[in-house]
Amino acid sequence: MKDRPADVFEVFDPVEPAPAPPACAWPGCAELAPYRAPVSPERIAEYQWFCLDHVRIYNRSWNYYVGMSDAEMEAHIRSDGTWNRPTWPLGDGPLAGKVDTGAAAYRLDGVYDPFGALKGQFHGQGTSAPPPPELSAAEKRAFSVLGLEFPVSIEEVKARYKTLVKRHHPDANNGSKDAEERLKRINEAYKILKNSLNNGLKTDKVA
Repeated sequence: MKDRPADVFEVFDPVEPAPAPPACAWPGCAELAPYRAPVSPERIAEYQWFCLDHVRIYNRSWNYYVGMSDAEMEAHIRSDGTWNRPTWPLGDGPLAGKVDTGAAAYRLDGVYDPFGALKGQFHGQGTSAPPPPELSAAEKRAFSVLGLEFPVSIEEVKARYKTLVKRHHPDANNGSKDAEERLKRINEAYKILKNSLNNGLKTDKVA
């Protein structure tokens, strides 16, 4: 890249200075006014400009609800709660009757509804999902030993078993007797769950 000749200069457009702030809108004040404040509640997007001292006085005396009745104030506060957007009771509104709310729209098959709150209206077969099976004391204890929760698949049980065997094997714990006892409980828990899952204990998990 060639060096720029010493007698060549770049010319830039001159920078326009920022306009000076207007004079303070407070009667009798000639100070500059860099601070703005709304003109009135009815003209909230229009501003007048004040100096620092007078904008503080103006803000302290500002009352957005001045001139409103109690009912108007209550309505305005409620509207602010929804960001001033329209609301309507559930089931009403501009889309009422135009949206499919039947079973085809809400497929909740498999949802356990022990108290019948849904009354089967959103299920494909019109019935609630069956409750989970009752686990025996041995099965509950086996789930606890392996650190699992029902429902599980047989593959998950096997994977968890292999992990625990590697972690608690006596050879990996300097021949610890405690590790040996834990391994016995792990083996027993694995046998119980493997047998249960292979003999009819239903699971919602996909293998």
